[in-house]
Amino acid sequence: MTLATETPPAARSAPEKPRPRPVRMIRWFIIIGLLLAILVGGLVGFNAFRSHMIAQFFANNKPPPINVSIAEAKSEVVPNLLTAVGDLAAVHQVNVTSDVNGRITDILFTPGSEVKAGAKLLQLYDAPEQADLANYKAQVKVAELSLDRAKQLAARQFGPQATVDQAQASFDQANAGIARTEAVISQKLVRAPFDGVLGVRRVEVGQYLTAGTQIVTLTDLSRLYTNFTVTEKDSGTLKVGQAVRVTVDAYPGRVFEGKITTIEPQISAETRNIRVQGTLDNPEHILKPGMFATTTVVLPDKPAVITVPETAVDYTLYGDSVFLIKEEKADDGKTGLTAVRTFVRVGERVHGRAVIQTGLKAGDRVVAVGQLKLQSGAAVAISKDPPPPIPATPPRY
Repeated sequence: MTLATETPPAARSAPEKPRPRPVRMIRWFIIIGLLLAILVGGLVGFNAFRSHMIAQFFANNKPPPINVSIAEAKSEVVPNLLTAVGDLAAVHQVNVTSDVNGRITDILFTPGSEVKAGAKLLQLYDAPEQADLANYKAQVKVAELSLDRAKQLAARQFGPQATVDQAQASFDQANAGIARTEAVISQKLVRAPFDGVLGVRRVEVGQYLTAGTQIVTLTDLSRLYTNFTVTEKDSGTLKVGQAVRVTVDAYPGRVFEGKITTIEPQISAETRNIRVQGTLDNPEHILKPGMFATTTVVLPDKPAVITVPETAVDYTLYGDSVFLIKEEKADDGKTGLTAVRTFVRVGERVHGRAVIQTGLKAGDRVVAVGQLKLQSGAAVAISKDPPPPIPATPPRY
C-alpha cells in the first residue's frame, strides 16, 4: 500500500521573475513607426502637391474665349397691337327659299354665277293663279262699266246712290282679287333679294317644293365681317373706327385691312369676354365666310421700351435671362470680355424682338447667338458673323 506524502511548503520552487524585453524588439517597433510616419507623410504631401499643381495648371491654362454674336439693347417704340382669333361672316348671306308650295317648272339660274338683285331664279307652277288673274281682270272691266253707268244715272237722278255704292264695292273687290292673285304669282317666281354669288343648286325641275325648302345659297362677297372676342381687361382700349388687320391660313403673308364697326355693349357673364365686329372690303372675292381669321387691332402707340432680339433671351424654368457682355481686367492687366447671366423680365414679342421690362438698359450688349456654349463668367470673343437679321418685311400681326 502506497502512502501519499505532501511536499512541505519550503520544498516548493519559487515563481520565476519576468525576463526583461529585449532591446532589439523595441528598436524594431521604433523603426516600423518611423517608416509608417514617413509613408503617411509622403502620401499626404503628394496629394497636397498634386492638388496644388492641378490648380496651378488650370489657373494658367484658361480655355480660349468663345466666339459669340452680340446685339445691342435698343430703346424704341414698338407697335401696340391686340391680337385675337375669330372667323369671317358675310354682310349679306341667305338661303334662298320659296314662300309657297308648288311644283318646279323651270330653274332660271346657273350654280356659282353672280346675279343682281331681282334676278329670276326659279319658277313654280302658276297656271291656276294666271287663270284667276284673267278672271279678276274681266270682272274689273264689268265692274268698271257698271260703276260708270250707275254714276251717270245717279247724276241725272234716275238711280239711287245705293246702286253706285254697290257697283263701287264690286269694282274694288275685283281689283283686290287682281292684287292678291298677282302677289301669289310673284311668290311662285323666286328672285334674288340682293347682288351676290350663288352656291350649289339643291332642287330639280319637276320636284314638289314645300315652303322653306332651301333652293340655293346667295352670298354677297364684296364686304365681310370679322367677328372676334377680347377679354374684359382689353375691352377698355377698343373704340369703333380703329383699324384692324386680318390674316387667314388660305393666303399666308397677305394682310387685309378693315375697321371696327360694332362693339357688343354687354360682356359675357360666362366667359368675361366681349364680342367685337370689324368690317373689311373684299373686292377680289378671295375671302369666304366661315374662314378662321386672326384679327389684330392697331392701338395707340405706347412709350419707348427696351428691346433685344428674341434669340438673345434664354427661357428656362428658373426664369428668363440673357448673357450680358462686360469688360473685365485680367491679372496681367489686359481687358477681356466676359458673359454674365442676367435675369430679366420679358414682355411682348413683336417683329422678332422681345421687350425687356426689367434687367437691361439701352446700350447694353447681350449675346444674340451662341448661348448654349456659355456659362456665367465665361470669356467671350465677338464673332465676325452678325446676329440673325430681322425680316425686311415683318408680318403685320
